[in-house]
Amino acid sequence: MKKILVSLLVCILILSMAAMGMADDKSVNIGVTNTLTTLNPLAMDNTEVVKYACSLTFLPLLELDSSLNFVPQLAKSITTEDNLTFTVTLQDDAKWSDGRPVTAEDVEFTLILGADPASFNVSLAMYMIDGTDDNGFIEAGADHIDGIHVIDERTLTIRTKWETALYTFNNNFGRYLLPVPKHVLGKIPREELLTLSWFNHPDVISGPYFISDADLNHYVYYTANENYFLGAPKIKYLNIQVVSGSQLLAGLQSGEIDLVQQTMGSIPIEDYSSVRALPNVTAVSGTPVTNESIFINTANVPDVRIRRALLLGMDRETMFNALLEGNGELVDGFLVSASPYYSSVLGLTAYDPEEAARLVSEAAAEGARTAYTWYINSSESTWATAMEYFAALYEEIGLQIEIRTVDLATLMTIAGNAEHDIMSVEYTYAPVDPYTDVVWLLGGEGSWTGYATDATNEALALSQTLNDNAAIAEQYLIVDQAMQTDVPMISGWVLSTLGAVSNRLTGVRPDVFGTFIDVQNWDIQ
Repeated sequence: MKKILVSLLVCILILSMAAMGMADDKSVNIGVTNTLTTLNPLAMDNTEVVKYACSLTFLPLLELDSSLNFVPQLAKSITTEDNLTFTVTLQDDAKWSDGRPVTAEDVEFTLILGADPASFNVSLAMYMIDGTDDNGFIEAGADHIDGIHVIDERTLTIRTKWETALYTFNNNFGRYLLPVPKHVLGKIPREELLTLSWFNHPDVISGPYFISDADLNHYVYYTANENYFLGAPKIKYLNIQVVSGSQLLAGLQSGEIDLVQQTMGSIPIEDYSSVRALPNVTAVSGTPVTNESIFINTANVPDVRIRRALLLGMDRETMFNALLEGNGELVDGFLVSASPYYSSVLGLTAYDPEEAARLVSEAAAEGARTAYTWYINSSESTWATAMEYFAALYEEIGLQIEIRTVDLATLMTIAGNAEHDIMSVEYTYAPVDPYTDVVWLLGGEGSWTGYATDATNEALALSQTLNDNAAIAEQYLIVDQAMQTDVPMISGWVLSTLGAVSNRLTGVRPDVFGTFIDVQNWDIQ
């Protein structure tokens, strides 16, 4: 009877581990706190969780490492002599899992798909490439873009419409363009590609892992690509597990979660000390780059006095000290202190409720609205706590704020459709390339802010023609000063987010950038 009982208990334990996706000696579980919108690299949104989930299967051309250097992935190099024409040279041995080489035609094919109205995705907008219209479109069904030329099997050139800094090109196209196989997808109607189920279980990939099963609200299961050209992964199975932030501590403690990467999983601030104390886990504080960015839809909040009141009426320092406990920093605008283009000249706007109340009263007397809807991400529990406090402060100065909490996918849809008055979300601006995100967020009508001026446009354009960091910083200072004057964007705080990795793993160090570059070399002790 004892033997039978022990056997039953072992069976129950094994089944329970399988049901939870609990890590064993062949698998690793990655805990993430945002649902995924897609696994299709042609349909990616701007969230890091989707970018990394897709790039495990389809490699980018380049990736940033933890020291903020661009390192080769599919591409051996990207170079330019005039900041207009960029030469992309692919790795000599880059190949698809079926043994076919990854070619310059595959890269061109993916760029064309990103510009065709039938398969167009705003996150892959090709607006910078010569030969596309102002919105990044080409004629539907076109098989070429004038600014792209295939030189040979491993080389192509891409010409931009205006001078573009190499760091911007590397970040915009190197990191976020994930080439797909032309020989597999070339004959599929383009209007079917964005919703093609093949991407949920592709049989031809360039990355280290195949997708074996997926439920975007709950999990993605990966199996090693034994033919990965950078080397067969040592770990056979990777699992992305979608959990709430409050579950990460327990999962790390029990071993059900092996890894939390800073931009994919959000460990609540209140759990930081407990995670750091776990004997089976190594906790890693990330460089403060994740900005709790507040985007004001200037079309819905047109009175600059109301927007200024939102900035002046927010007691950021009190909430930062109370809730973040030093895990981050306070800045004004887009740039964080880790950026080579950050300027301390800007300073920090002080909390001034009296001036905020005066501005609201003056604007309301002239007919301005004083009640607004503010959307926040449901996975950001610490920010949600801060928002309750800020809403009470706003009420004291005459503003009524209705807080609406939604999941990240819904928030991205609302922001993309400009349905928000105000919305806030953790946004990681690559310190080496703020241009890519800033020029998009300040893109005028259709952007999250609906804001752009000649001065900000000129400063951003000039930043792309300069090579001296101090000179580039002067241009971004103009942009950040506009954020405090016209207030289409507010920085709530900048997080030094916590990552964590199980001590049973080797070769893994979670960081804001570079965590997955050498995933094929991860191993289990």
